Amino acid sequence: MAAGRPPEPAATAEAPPNIALIKYWGVRDEVLGLPYNSSFSVTLERFRSRTRVTFGGDGDRFRLNGVPQSGKPREAVVRMLDRIRAAAGRSDGARVDSTNNFPTASGLASSASGFAALALAGSAAAGLRWSTRRVSALARSGSGSASRSLFGGFVQWDAGVRDDGRDCIARSRFGPDHWPGLVDYVTLLADAPTKAVRSSVAMQRTVATAPGYARRVAEVPERLEAMVRAVRRRDAPGLFGLVIEECDSFRNVCETSDPPLDYLTRTSRTILDRVRALNARAGEPVVGYTHDAGAHLHLFTLAGEVGALRAALRGVPGIRQRLVLRPGPGARLVAPTARPPRGSR
Repeated sequence: MAAGRPPEPAATAEAPPNIALIKYWGVRDEVLGLPYNSSFSVTLERFRSRTRVTFGGDGDRFRLNGVPQSGKPREAVVRMLDRIRAAAGRSDGARVDSTNNFPTASGLASSASGFAALALAGSAAAGLRWSTRRVSALARSGSGSASRSLFGGFVQWDAGVRDDGRDCIARSRFGPDHWPGLVDYVTLLADAPTKAVRSSVAMQRTVATAPGYARRVAEVPERLEAMVRAVRRRDAPGLFGLVIEECDSFRNVCETSDPPLDYLTRTSRTILDRVRALNARAGEPVVGYTHDAGAHLHLFTLAGEVGALRAALRGVPGIRQRLVLRPGPGARLVAPTARPPRGSR
């Protein structure tokens, strides 16, 4: 940097992935990212996307895990940067460097954490003093589920009904410490492929072709309300049963799309069978399984049941790693930000 030259405006943010217990799958407005149904998620501890945005110079550059990106991934980042520049009155280019400490594009919501971190770092670097809710709406334009990753704990994303999306907002329902005994037993699989079809494309295929899609959307509001009640009461069997019901509904519309979307592998299906058998022996749901658009599984249970779950999965080939995660905090800035311009908001 030349002597006397002001530093380039920059900011770094970290954001977590979240796992949806009630899924959104399909949007009524692709530009604004407005979903057909509301969703409900848990923000996860330990997993993080870390993104640094630096404005200055010509053109935009995007590196993910040290690798320069082009094509669709870069285009999505540039679109968000364009929104930030328009709001901040900027025209300069930006360098975006992002890393994930967990697998990318494998159904672990790396797009949610990535775009949440980009929205927070980018808006801060541009000098925008935006509320978390407004940054969440910006994150939604990159990946719908990213709107939830700005918040910690248990998060509800309301679909809204307005065409302009102003009532399509994410909000915290319960903090990370609401249910200390609840854990997410994550099974990372050796045979989990990278997604061949981007989720943004896959979900619209389901909307257009799955025969049960409209019925699923109609069922979600009642299931979401029941799930929120179960979390409020810390009703483990009630929650786990609803998580399974929702996951099976989501998987059904994916697998009945044309052509089908099958995200599970032989290992994932074996794990699901073991969980069903464990619940049958217990006489009630003691584990609730779910997954996003990928083969890795999230098995929600109580801390005291982890030993039984681990024993039930003993001998299943293809499990590369097992992690016990709890609900965690939302996104945060981790570096000094540029001074916002006077009057910004």
